[in-house]
Amino acid sequence: MKHLSERVERLAPSGIRRFFDLAGSMEDVISLGVGEPDFVTPWNVREASFAALEQGYTAYSANAGLVELRQEIRLYMQEKFSIDYQVSDEIIVTTGASEGLDLAFRTLINPGDEVIVVEPAFVSYAPLIELAGGIPIAAACRAEDGFTIQPETIEAVITDRTKAIIFCFPSNPTGSVMTRDQLADLALLAKKHDLYVISDEIYAELSYEDEPTCFATLPDMRERTIVINGFSKAFAMTGWRLGFTCAPPAISQAMLKVHQYGMMCAPTLVQFAGIEALRSRHKTVPDMVRSYRQRRNYFVKALNDAGLPTHSPGGAFYAFPYIGGTGLTSEEFAEQLLLAERVAVVPGSVFGASGEGYVRASYASSIEQLQQAIHRINRFMQHLNQKQAELSNPSR
Repeated sequence: MKHLSERVERLAPSGIRRFFDLAGSMEDVISLGVGEPDFVTPWNVREASFAALEQGYTAYSANAGLVELRQEIRLYMQEKFSIDYQVSDEIIVTTGASEGLDLAFRTLINPGDEVIVVEPAFVSYAPLIELAGGIPIAAACRAEDGFTIQPETIEAVITDRTKAIIFCFPSNPTGSVMTRDQLADLALLAKKHDLYVISDEIYAELSYEDEPTCFATLPDMRERTIVINGFSKAFAMTGWRLGFTCAPPAISQAMLKVHQYGMMCAPTLVQFAGIEALRSRHKTVPDMVRSYRQRRNYFVKALNDAGLPTHSPGGAFYAFPYIGGTGLTSEEFAEQLLLAERVAVVPGSVFGASGEGYVRASYASSIEQLQQAIHRINRFMQHLNQKQAELSNPSR
């Protein structure tokens, strides 16, 4: 038989999924690896979907999504970020933010184009770039910079084949946040080198201190930026698979062509739930954010006290503790912690080479579960320290 696609055959399976599968085969596991809220989708949002079903809204919507949902997205972007996108030709409702990423890459990339990926990065970025025929080029954030990206780091990897930059702030996996002034430096770089920017803002609602900046609001960036967002994280709707993109007409309508052939439209019942989620967000999202902030404060301090240096994330719901001092690789640490203490975390290496030496631990769990996880992590660290002491003093 003929070979399968070479691009697909070259792709490695998700490193996150391997640990999920391993944890799923074990009992009494506390999972800090899942990148999703532990909240249930608010009742009023679920009810909106039920009502749509009862009223018989089971047909296709427009390819770009229900006009009513796109209007709510427009209002949301106006209120949250003071930026206006037109319902008619600048907003697309997608099947999750992940589809939005895929549309952006397939629309922008020609074979051999390079896309700079700010790392550590969400595991889908590089594979999706490769599937679109592009070449992902890493630009690493550093712990000493609070896992923010420095302009000179990006400029050092720009070539005449560079087409775009992609980043996510607040970040998955580090939880880091870039200030408006820091992002403005990246905007100058994008303009200087005539680059597109894909700004993944899926965690924008989950910011603990300052209001996040929508990259498209920076001077001269609206016309070269694709904003990716969605409902999974802020509205506890991961399983609903609903996202959206905002981009200038020429880019957005090109993305729509890919979307209409590959997906047709997002599920109609889910779109009605999205309308209600946006309309009621002021009643539901703040309580979630307050809870995540409380958990962050506890969890980050507890990890530092356990001997795992951890910076305080400004957003999202991930801690990114440094485990390099244990002498283990991130994969060894994650695997041994899982086997010894039944705590599942994700090796930092799956988020790019710059993630090595760290693990990602989600604090989207109850305080009680986090406390139990910390108890087990402390026990694991004591065991490691004891082993290291015995190795360094063999005569004992």
